[in-house]
Amino acid sequence: MNQIAHIDAALPNPTDALAAFCKAIGDALRLDILRVLRNDSFGVLELAQIFAMRQSGMSHHLKVLANAGLVSTRREGNSIFYRRSLPAADISWHQLHAQLLIELDALPLEPPLQASIGLVHSQRAELSRQFFARFADGTPAQQDLIAHFGLYREPLLALIDTLALPARAVAIEVGPGEGGFLPSLAAKFAQVIALDNAESMLERARQHCSDAGLSNVAFFLTDALAPQQLPLADCLVCNMVLHHMPAPAEALKRFADLLKPGGSLVLTELCSHDQSWVRDSCGDLWLGFDQDDIARWAQDAGLISGLSQYIGLRNGFQLQLLQLAKPEPSPSEERIHA
Repeated sequence: MNQIAHIDAALPNPTDALAAFCKAIGDALRLDILRVLRNDSFGVLELAQIFAMRQSGMSHHLKVLANAGLVSTRREGNSIFYRRSLPAADISWHQLHAQLLIELDALPLEPPLQASIGLVHSQRAELSRQFFARFADGTPAQQDLIAHFGLYREPLLALIDTLALPARAVAIEVGPGEGGFLPSLAAKFAQVIALDNAESMLERARQHCSDAGLSNVAFFLTDALAPQQLPLADCLVCNMVLHHMPAPAEALKRFADLLKPGGSLVLTELCSHDQSWVRDSCGDLWLGFDQDDIARWAQDAGLISGLSQYIGLRNGFQLQLLQLAKPEPSPSEERIHA
């Protein structure tokens, strides 16, 4: 009997974990942290900046949320980023967790919070812009150490060839670098639009297209995430750029806005990795992405996952080539808008 009592005492009490969960959500600031982490991950210093509080106080709140299974962490080089945890199916109160997130996501972020998040995003973007602005004579050679364009050019073209495109289709390439892929797009599309926020890179791309005698490529020096008037695209191409962007989930939403109904986002990206040297050598903000994260962000952006291909590289990196489609409106939706 004593042995049985000892075993029972050693078993975790499920109500203790539930109490920790309830304690974590019983604080307005911690709920706001979960709201901010809906589509993004932030470091503790970034969250402290967003909420205008000391790092030690923010660390305490994050610890409470982590102990309750509401946030998880991911290491990006020497930095730890916090993200919102999804409800675990093996936890008895996972429905409570899921409903909590639904209720939180129904609450719009207040303008001051939006502005604070925007400031953090702009700081991240400026780091990336400054990195590439240093390479007026071309992209850093270290980029080829990750994945040379020649390694995925043909699979990328093959994926685009599978798309059902209209006769005079429009393509947008975000972050074309030196413009190596623009001639291939110009041969397949009636109009091609190149967007880049680094003037030196865009000038290299413009010169590359000029040397090739291309007349159907337009160039815009702009942040792809900034609101702007552009022709909607039948295909938007983003090659090895998302890991340079300050807010990847928001980027997918913006890309979806730039697509015509029935259009496709064609994304080439690194899978999640732990090679932190790319931060300093290549200006990467993120160490690749989990496939599940991209699928969740795509769903939030109203995109449907389509074709995919994965390419393993000898240097330990893995590439993911993804097609994400913007669905056509249903007949009932068309009648409403009509």
